[in-house]
Amino acid sequence: MKYANFVHLHTHSQYSLLDGACRLDNVIQLAKEYKMPGLAITDHGNMFGAIEFYKKATKAGVKPIIGCEAYVAGGSRFDKKPSNRHPDGGYHLVLLAKNDLGYRNLMKLTSAGFLEGFYHRPRIDKEILRAHAEGLIATSACMKGEVSWNLLKGDTEGAVMAARELQEIFGAGNFFLELQNHGLEKEEQLIPKMDAIARETGIPLVVTNDCHYLRQRDAEAHDALLCIQTGKLVEDTQRMRYSSDQIYFKSADEMEYLFGDFKTALENSVNIAEQCNVDIEFGKLKLPIFPIPKPHVDPDEYVRYLCEQGCIKRYGEITPEVQERLDYELGVIRQMGYAGYFLIVKDFCDYARSQKIPVGPGRGSAAGSLVSYTMDITNVDPMRFELLFERFLNPERISMPDIDIDFADRGREKIIQYVIEKYGKDNVCQIITFGTMAARGVIRDVGRVLSVPYGEVDKIAKLVPASPGMTLTAALEAVPELRSLRDTDPRVKRLLEY
Repeated sequence: MKYANFVHLHTHSQYSLLDGACRLDNVIQLAKEYKMPGLAITDHGNMFGAIEFYKKATKAGVKPIIGCEAYVAGGSRFDKKPSNRHPDGGYHLVLLAKNDLGYRNLMKLTSAGFLEGFYHRPRIDKEILRAHAEGLIATSACMKGEVSWNLLKGDTEGAVMAARELQEIFGAGNFFLELQNHGLEKEEQLIPKMDAIARETGIPLVVTNDCHYLRQRDAEAHDALLCIQTGKLVEDTQRMRYSSDQIYFKSADEMEYLFGDFKTALENSVNIAEQCNVDIEFGKLKLPIFPIPKPHVDPDEYVRYLCEQGCIKRYGEITPEVQERLDYELGVIRQMGYAGYFLIVKDFCDYARSQKIPVGPGRGSAAGSLVSYTMDITNVDPMRFELLFERFLNPERISMPDIDIDFADRGREKIIQYVIEKYGKDNVCQIITFGTMAARGVIRDVGRVLSVPYGEVDKIAKLVPASPGMTLTAALEAVPELRSLRDTDPRVKRLLEY
């Protein structure tokens, strides 16, 4: 297969929350249709979608390039005050992981942006950028990038200085000046000026398109998404909006039409993609080591000891039925190498109880484990209620056990701190969850920003079945009245299309 001579290196997925409208499955499929050899995801200030993107792109045969459009503070990331000299949210800078070290450095930078530099946006600064620049390729981003920002202010000298400094931070060949053209007058003015800086400094150019949605026809729906983000109405005149319908996922032919005079800059998008080779390892346990007390010799032996003691406590004796079930579960746990995990969970449950912090009885599939019950992790008897261990752990389906523990919120921070102190802060993290708009909710949200009267929106939303996982597509297939409204009322059609 002959690949296209262009790769998108500046793309915002749905993880550029309420701004990016490129769903990962769809944008990966489109990159494949366009015969692009790779694709970069560069969400605003975060890497929320990195693992999902990496797995899906790899499976689809599209090379995943993990990146981020970072916000770089004009001064120190610790300064949290307005400035007239540079954007309060920071200069934009696209960072791409060139190798595994670059991927780790990218994680450190994005974490620092949230934990240390947050001011309007998760910001980093050049000090921390210098410390974690190895293994990264950087591009100068959009009109809010430092080079472009200075050029638009008429400060060519400042733009050249910024370009040289960024090249010095990342090293020759690892920093590129972006050329963009979304039909905006200011961008068209920047193109020859960027070209001049490239000639003066020797910094190479690369062509990009700032992709926020898939197709040109999605521009108005994306505008509604921005209104949901900012709490505005589509009809509001004084609000944030994109003054172009060109920030979509263009084909290589479309990009060549725009930048035919910059063939090397087009080719550089492919050259950068070829240099980015991150290999993320999956399926290998990276649990911290639980300290085994003497005279016990290993995690499996210690777990068996605790379970046998727990059986006597729970049942008064170890009956043949209990022994058979216990031996089976312990055999699976030993085979899968998860004994240490049970010890870790038991330990912080015991700590919670010692601190008089209420612990839930257990929920989900973990309640089907006799090992969990006899180790005082759960408080539900799987023998009495005939619960299946295989729903929790199945040797034919290799995956980490997932024990959901409920702690009273008044003591939860104390437990987290205990785990951090025991295993080290570098071995403990908290996970994020994302709120998504269900079918009924998204009708109400989009209806609001389109100024559709609430009574009408409510009527439309209530036509959507309340089934779990219901989508608008499925609802339209299942409910004739909803289809009829869409086909006869232009406002409803517009609402459902958005």
